[in-house]
Amino acid sequence: MSRPRIVVVGAGFGGLHTLRHLERRIPTGAADIALVAPHDYMLYSPLLPQVASGLLTPQSVAMSVHRLTRETRLIPGHAIGVDPRDRVIVVRRPTGELSPVRYDRLVLAPGGVTRAFDIPGLTEHAYGAKTLAEAVLLRDHVLAQLELANDSRDPIEREERCRFVVVGGGYTGVETAASLMRLCEEAARRYPELRSVIRWHLIDIAPKVLPELGDRLGRKALDLMRSMGIEVKLKVTVREVTADKVVLTDGRALPCRTLIWTAGVSPSPLMETLDKPTQKGRLEVGADLRVPGHDDVFAIGDAAAVPDISDGNAYCPPTAQYATRQAATVAENVVSSVLGRPMREFRHKDMGLVVDLSGNDALARVMQMELSGLPALGVTRGYHTLAVPSTTARARILANWAIRMFTGGDISRLGFADGGRPSSFVANESVDYLDAESSRREGARLMENMYARYGED
Repeated sequence: MSRPRIVVVGAGFGGLHTLRHLERRIPTGAADIALVAPHDYMLYSPLLPQVASGLLTPQSVAMSVHRLTRETRLIPGHAIGVDPRDRVIVVRRPTGELSPVRYDRLVLAPGGVTRAFDIPGLTEHAYGAKTLAEAVLLRDHVLAQLELANDSRDPIEREERCRFVVVGGGYTGVETAASLMRLCEEAARRYPELRSVIRWHLIDIAPKVLPELGDRLGRKALDLMRSMGIEVKLKVTVREVTADKVVLTDGRALPCRTLIWTAGVSPSPLMETLDKPTQKGRLEVGADLRVPGHDDVFAIGDAAAVPDISDGNAYCPPTAQYATRQAATVAENVVSSVLGRPMREFRHKDMGLVVDLSGNDALARVMQMELSGLPALGVTRGYHTLAVPSTTARARILANWAIRMFTGGDISRLGFADGGRPSSFVANESVDYLDAESSRREGARLMENMYARYGED
């Protein structure tokens, strides 16, 4: 194979780091490396709650693919199907048209989508917290509710606008609730009459929050949130959502105009198009990250069920930490597969978890150490600083933190929530994927059209 086509799907932690490892391992011009992704940036999602609270600017967490890669060719659009027989990916471009992308080696790292449930009113009224646009919109929406509540003399309207409900007791939900609670505290200095009316709720069907931290730090997180004034309700979830009310499964009806949905992520439906075994939507791969039966297809990250042979667990957790490490292994194995070398198995030992509760509150589990308070804050901020792959973004983040420390924060809206309710988080992430048979049929049709128009080269 003189010049192999290597295609990576997804510009998240797994996809971007795979591209960078491939560029380091492959001599310049020796391969055609392409990325299929809807955006030309990698989102550093662990810091999205700080974007929602205004602590960080949106540009701080969006790492330019063009800045971080040298030879990678960007193919804008969503991969909606894979035809492994003819080695073709079906891509829906931003224009809506379908286009075929040929590959010799394929790395699937499409990530996931917000997990939704069949709850009446959820998709119409809930706000998401997974994308950059959603984080910016969420900040504007929360501040708009406080402005409107301050201008209203109706106590019922005030209560509805000043109550905020976050669903999900995991990493994203806890940090989002804590960060936006701090934002409301800052805004309350401008609207002192609202201070006693503002209410934040965190609910989860699970029996505890942040189970990944362990029992002691999990209880510490619960105590910290309650000390901040956040009402945490466990073993309960949402039964119904309307424009001005959230009904819980314990029978409570909370007057509320803001429901923030962070109750988990589902693997990208793209993985189902290969017609191979999955685990709850995650495509099963071997320890070498290859898809069984397709030696030229690899999968990593949130949408791949990767055996955890280092820890003895069934599968690796779908976290950024694991996706980043899998990227190094998959890049090496892609090159080895082209050169006929032996494959390497993926092994990684979990290094822990950090949680930034905004202000001076943080929690960290690093190896066997459990930290809280300022030591945990230092570890948390240090980890994020080192984990961000872009020097430019790293400088922006440090500058934003310093500005907040020395000058305080701003609570002005940017206007993104003006003009009525935007599309729901489900609509924002909605992509029409093909099934396995349609992927094969559409891939063959597109390739036939391309050959007829341009020839086989």
